[in-house]
Amino acid sequence: METRIVEALKRVYDPEIPVNVYDLGLIYDVDVKDDQSVIITMTLTAPNCPMADFILLSVKENIEAIDEVKSVDINLVFEPSWSKKMMSEEALLELGLL
Repeated sequence: METRIVEALKRVYDPEIPVNVYDLGLIYDVDVKDDQSVIITMTLTAPNCPMADFILLSVKENIEAIDEVKSVDINLVFEPSWSKKMMSEEALLELGLL
């Protein structure tokens, strides 16, 4: 199921950046419990991100759309803080940073 969750996360974009939240490196952990509940530990590019509510809701809704998932909790953290080093090579290419 973790593969399907990652696929769902790759459909969530920060509206200000044309890269999905997974490849941006905003997802720190995906924890699937025995009862099929999911805990996502993630961050944002900045603590004062104006699109925070939209991004968090999109993450939750995309994962909840997976049939096997019973519930989704998001643990929003800012330590370690996000940096460009967390981006995938694909994201770096998309943004012209490579």
